[in-house]
Amino acid sequence: MQLLKSSLHADILDQSAPSFTRKASRAIVLNGDDILLLYTKRYHDYSLPGGGIDDGESHIDGLVRELKEETGARNIQNIKAFGLYEEFRPWYKPGYDIVHMLSYCYTCTIDEELDQPQFELHELDNGMKPMWINIHKAIKHNEETIATSEKKGMSIERETYLLKLIVERLLE
Repeated sequence: MQLLKSSLHADILDQSAPSFTRKASRAIVLNGDDILLLYTKRYHDYSLPGGGIDDGESHIDGLVRELKEETGARNIQNIKAFGLYEEFRPWYKPGYDIVHMLSYCYTCTIDEELDQPQFELHELDNGMKPMWINIHKAIKHNEETIATSEKKGMSIERETYLLKLIVERLLE
């Protein structure tokens, strides 16, 4: 899969610090200029649906499972590789200082109507909600959150970069 970007968080001063790798699959679902995203109330941002790939699970199986769980997507088809976003971010749990995050991004199609999502407890606590939104509005919203919010999450810069790349490569 093509590497889209490799990002090193500014707070990482020693790349030899204890680290682990986390792999995730992320879905790009377009309907014209509208895109299926997750709005997270806690961070006031939009992100691509997706998440961690379980042990023994393929990237595609993880994508399908996460997309169904987080958005209630049905009839997931036409899955194609878009690219890999790699990042090194601080980790604040015992045993590790850095997480090496690999986000495998795929385009796909789904039925426009969504079933009920099956969120995990932390996703419910964060106020996650799937929604179709104009991609340009989502980018503008995330850029405003980056510029003004004290509570923004670490993934917003990845998500905004990917949204802009989607516009450049898939919509223009």
